[in-house]
Amino acid sequence: MAQRADRAVNEALRGRADEVLGQYERLRAGMAELRERLSAFSSTAQSADGLVIATVDARGHLVRLVLDQSAYRAHRPEQLAAVVTATIRDATSSSAGAVQDLVAGYLPPGSGVADYVRSGQFDALLRRHG
Repeated sequence: MAQRADRAVNEALRGRADEVLGQYERLRAGMAELRERLSAFSSTAQSADGLVIATVDARGHLVRLVLDQSAYRAHRPEQLAAVVTATIRDATSSSAGAVQDLVAGYLPPGSGVADYVRSGQFDALLRRHG
């Protein structure tokens, strides 16, 4: 009887180990794809008047800034600087949300890491899911 119970426990443990290994392999394979998607990612925002266009990468770094020629006539220098700054901020904010969703899609569902990536709340890393 004890051997049968031990065998059942071993089979259950082996099944769980196989499941965890499968999750790890899927996660590892997904990381290469995620790396590619993040390297190709960009987010673009346009000012309300359409005279400023800012593009940022996955890290929120400015990679492209386009100023329409009429932007210099439509705005005084300090106004134009404010419009440029706001447009870059909009692109960065949009990028952050999209990157969070993208990264979270590659993490195990219900994991503290997935919650942290979505919320930015450090406490999410400490929560236990059961």
